[in-house]
Amino acid sequence: MKKNALITGATGGIGMAIVDILSKKFNLILVARNEEKLEKLSSKNNSVLQYIKCDLSNPNEIKRLIEKINVDTLGIDVLVNNAGITDDSLFLRMNTEKWENVINTNLSSNFHLTSHISKIMIKKKWGRIINITSVVGHTGNLGQANYCASKAGIIGMSKSIALELAKRNVTVNCISPGFIESNMTDLLTDNQKEIILKKIPLQTIGSPYDVAHCVNFLASDESRYITGETIHINGGLAML
Repeated sequence: MKKNALITGATGGIGMAIVDILSKKFNLILVARNEEKLEKLSSKNNSVLQYIKCDLSNPNEIKRLIEKINVDTLGIDVLVNNAGITDDSLFLRMNTEKWENVINTNLSSNFHLTSHISKIMIKKKWGRIINITSVVGHTGNLGQANYCASKAGIIGMSKSIALELAKRNVTVNCISPGFIESNMTDLLTDNQKEIILKKIPLQTIGSPYDVAHCVNFLASDESRYITGETIHINGGLAML
């Protein structure tokens, strides 16, 4: 019997790659803010049980998301916390709105979802929680104090949760991508790409599928003895 996986940020570049790869083994519940994109993505994938529009920066919407899952009695075996936003500003100019918007979407939503769904996993005595962080959560980055704080917070939180859930056969791990192909990288000039590539030992930009394949491994039985870890997918950009 196929297990069920819930993926947030399902309509983004990395999210769609995760959907594609996990659909081969799991039934999927997809979560994102754009209902039109969710519907289009779901219509192309027979493994999608349900898609739910949700603004993860809003605790009330997260509550409705959890209620809908419970009403539909969809047991969640794998949780992929992939959703994330940026709202960049130099720290001295960063206002409270920019700070809270990013922290709420990237970190607090992770807490709320994991808090509810881990209880389902504990009852089943099996679960995989996979959190997508970022290389800048380890290194910092100009103009991204809010984003870096949210991603570093996820890493610390994941280690603590991993300690608490290990006895219940629930693993918690992070994946920390570096420079990955996206709509943003498509807009870069050749000169900008050349500057970035010089910093990457493998001399190439990563693919969303590099991340998705790692998610697939961490969601499997083969990863049963790995918990509280962060796997870096950055081509050697930061050897941490």
